[in-house]
Amino acid sequence: MTTTDFDPGTSVLDDISGDYTLDAAHTRLGFSARHAMVATVRGSFTEFTGTAHIDTANPAASKVEVSIVANSISTGNEQRDGHLKSGDFFESEEFPNITFTSTDVSRDGDEWTITGDLTIKGVTHSISVPFDFTGSAQDPFGNTRIGFEGAATLLRKDWGLSWNAALETGGVLVSDKVKLEFDISAIKNA
Repeated sequence: MTTTDFDPGTSVLDDISGDYTLDAAHTRLGFSARHAMVATVRGSFTEFTGTAHIDTANPAASKVEVSIVANSISTGNEQRDGHLKSGDFFESEEFPNITFTSTDVSRDGDEWTITGDLTIKGVTHSISVPFDFTGSAQDPFGNTRIGFEGAATLLRKDWGLSWNAALETGGVLVSDKVKLEFDISAIKNA
């Protein structure tokens, strides 16, 4: 499914510049990975906070910060979630938060690229995430909202998430490549 499969986005703002807070109830910070190299397992984080300063005239002056509670990981399977929270993966008791702080923002029309420092388990690497602007709206409660969708692929071993098991038929139980998926709804600060 692509964004064109939905009704067209709305656009009430001519300029989306301003300060925003992520709406956690309408935002998905998700991921997907291959399991046994035959199926895709999807999950998301259910607890997070985030802010953005957007400057459309000077995108490089824009800034994004996100903090995710590692223990809020949810894949729909309690046993798998427990394993992901353990020392084999996120080690969430010692490293309770996953953070992202932007270092550069660029824009080409409705396409934005946010580059920044992603910290997982105390390890920080730079990633770039391309985003499509999906629209702006005034909701029934008087909030001005904007939306973005983006995705990026990373190698989990780069952040020390290296646990795996070899399969008798070749390959491994969990793919090293993990796709990050972002469906963002942010509310403009008053």
